[in-house]
Amino acid sequence: MSEPDWGSMLARACAGDGITSHYQPIVDVARGSVVGYEALVRFQGYPVTDPEAWFTAARVHGRVADLEAVALRAALSARPTLPSNTFLTVNLGPDVLEEPQVQAVLRTQGSLAGLVIELTEHAKVESYVALEPVLDRLRGDGALIALDDAGSGYAGLTHMLNIRPAFIKLDRALISGLDRNEAKQALVDMMGTLGGRLDCWLLAEGVETRAELDTLVRLGVPLVQGYYLARPAPAWATIDGEIALHLLTSGHGTAGITLRSMLDVAVTAASVEEGRQWFDLDDVDLVVILDDHSRPVCSLSPTGLALPMNDSLRFNVDTEVADAAYRAVARAAGSRNEPLLCTDNAGRFVGIVRMENVVKALAGLAQSRHLPGAQAQRTG
Repeated sequence: MSEPDWGSMLARACAGDGITSHYQPIVDVARGSVVGYEALVRFQGYPVTDPEAWFTAARVHGRVADLEAVALRAALSARPTLPSNTFLTVNLGPDVLEEPQVQAVLRTQGSLAGLVIELTEHAKVESYVALEPVLDRLRGDGALIALDDAGSGYAGLTHMLNIRPAFIKLDRALISGLDRNEAKQALVDMMGTLGGRLDCWLLAEGVETRAELDTLVRLGVPLVQGYYLARPAPAWATIDGEIALHLLTSGHGTAGITLRSMLDVAVTAASVEEGRQWFDLDDVDLVVILDDHSRPVCSLSPTGLALPMNDSLRFNVDTEVADAAYRAVARAAGSRNEPLLCTDNAGRFVGIVRMENVVKALAGLAQSRHLPGAQAQRTG
């Protein structure tokens, strides 16, 4: 078999010829529903269809930024029709984030809210110091950052600690046969603890059997994707009703009391200007500004000060109270008593938890001798 003519094929592909995207559903196991989609590039009409082979060849031929840009454009082409309250993940190498071709595609999108940039391992991160401002700009535009293939080695752990992603994707090699391998289960459990301390959600990819899925549910992994749930398809596939029902009836829960049990309602608004009008009412002390996808953008105090959304204010609603308190007291002195803004696994705002209620819950747990210790497990 003759070698592919990569020069010619890359020239065609980088011009957009035959480049399309399929989208694989990402499922919230607690609700049995689709909360996101991963865009996966497809090469149609070529003798080679494996994306890894394409991107490897593009690096060899100096066309990787061109190929990443055209794949990104194809992935984002369906974004205007993305179902409400779902997010879209797209794959990008960390070495091309600032390339003009890639930046030009991102600029066409306006706000990046609801978009997750999944950093692939096609290229080594040469400098976390240099990468940090790039990621901060993406976060400032509304995007979230995901880390691919976590759990595949020491490098993956280093990425987590330095990048502090919003999502950790568990390597499919770790998920394969998980139900039959106690060592793998222990590693997933450990990743859950680390993910909890970093306040990021675990997402297990490559789920191919019900046994693997049930094991992930038992371990408390909140988000899953894989052939067992749904294969990549044109926009926008759903999961089988039987699987959804199985998840809903599997039983979920955490080892301790979570923020969900302490939720309070809060006034929300679509803009800072609208939000400030609420303070004319005497009983309003906080307003949360939401984007078009119901995700928190910032919070307002009666003084009119807008606090931009960051990881010290935003908490997953299923965070255990002890872990929430641990993170809250690590905030800057001026914001330690600020309410915790709670979101679901898709990043949608669901309510607030006031710090006095966190303290009361901790006191109750201590009295019952059920206060989780330093080894408390948490996965999202």
